[in-house]
Amino acid sequence: MNTVDQNVWASEPPPEYWGTDPVGSTGSVGSVGSIQGTDPVGSTGSVGSVGSIQGGNPVGSTGSVGSVGSIQGGNPVGSTGSVGSVGSMEGVLTDIRQWFSRFVSVMDDLDLDLLTLWTAHTHLAFETYSTPRLILDSSMPGSGKTTTLEHCSRLCFAPIQAASLSSPALLARMLHQGMRTILIDEVDRSLDPKKQGVEDLIAILNSGYKRGATRPVLTPGKGGEWDVTEMSTFSPVAMAGNAPHLPEDTRSRSIRVLLMPDLDGKVESSDWEEIEPEAEDLGARLAEAADQIREEVRTARPPLPAGCVGRTKERWYPLKRVAAAAGGRWPGIADQLIERDIEEQQMDREDGMTNVPPAVVLLRDIHQVWPTGSTFVPTAELITELIHHNPAMWGQGSSFGRDLTVQRLGRMLVQAFKIHSARQGDSKRGYHRAAFDVAFRRLRITPHIQTDGTDGTGRTDGGCSLHPTPQPAACYTCALTEGAA
Repeated sequence: MNTVDQNVWASEPPPEYWGTDPVGSTGSVGSVGSIQGTDPVGSTGSVGSVGSIQGGNPVGSTGSVGSVGSIQGGNPVGSTGSVGSVGSMEGVLTDIRQWFSRFVSVMDDLDLDLLTLWTAHTHLAFETYSTPRLILDSSMPGSGKTTTLEHCSRLCFAPIQAASLSSPALLARMLHQGMRTILIDEVDRSLDPKKQGVEDLIAILNSGYKRGATRPVLTPGKGGEWDVTEMSTFSPVAMAGNAPHLPEDTRSRSIRVLLMPDLDGKVESSDWEEIEPEAEDLGARLAEAADQIREEVRTARPPLPAGCVGRTKERWYPLKRVAAAAGGRWPGIADQLIERDIEEQQMDREDGMTNVPPAVVLLRDIHQVWPTGSTFVPTAELITELIHHNPAMWGQGSSFGRDLTVQRLGRMLVQAFKIHSARQGDSKRGYHRAAFDVAFRRLRITPHIQTDGTDGTGRTDGGCSLHPTPQPAACYTCALTEGAA
């Protein structure tokens, strides 16, 4: 292109520039600044929606351009700063995972993936219906819990950092204005169950993990009266503390990341004066990517690993739905996290690390002490065996300070499992083995013996006296179906 006197360009390009290298025919252009000197496009100011660019040589990006910032000096149009689509959720998640790996030290690298998926789900919590609480745990100070919360405050949806929470009403009023991501530090002190008045705060955090949860709050009404307003408590929550002693019902709604001190200096220091713009840009990209898959997450029902049921499913399904919508390697990573959690739960139970309700302990002990081959055990004999098997629970060393009684045994079995004592002929009262079969099966306690029903109490070998084994698809006499067997 020949150099043309700038004055000639004042009104419109000369005819010799209407041919193969047009700059003017751009479809719909918002506001185009002056095109100066020999720059390709010069300073374009703000370009709205650029249609197809006609002619021989397209200028910059020729598709549909969302919002093009100010392009200074002689920069080509193709370099536009922030442009419409910022990439897929898969790519954004990968970048966030890389970001956490730079600044956070964890015990297991899978926890970096967990942090990534949890952070992303805060932008989609309304679509996932429930939101697991995130516990940032550590065995000692200086492990990066506060630092991790600071990074979450740049990446999560509408974050609010709280060193402590003092008022349940204040928390409810804040969430009533709109869903926020609550980031609580030092929960080993602020949410200690022994601390007076903390029960109401924990109740809000527990109820708010599922959409639709509310708390009644008094609000000023007309004429000086007070009205009761139902305020939403639904929100994502991350809690950080040194081995916090949270109630069991709170822990059952939570997923845990174990942080470790970076004694080897492998992670970078979080110098926010330097990294703040980069973190905010990454958070903005995550928000835009979340908007692109919002409907897909709302309708997605991806499969879960075996054993992921009940409260475990409520914790992990939101993250699995986000991972499934993101695609790529993320659905497989979500499955790995779920399988790891199920395995850890099993190991905790085997190591006695979980708080098992006394009635469940009783049922397991009954299974252990039941005499092989017996279909009926008198109550007094069963109590003697229980005390001998687990004296700390059923003997004088228990919290009751005395041996298990007939009345207490009967009350526990009736209230927890609707199992009643009975008589076998003229014998003393006791318990039929078959009466425990449903409870054993529901709690995944393997039946200790098999009976054929000749004692009149029903079979536990999968058969029924009214039909041969194997039984048909359904037998309503023995209450067995394909789904229950």
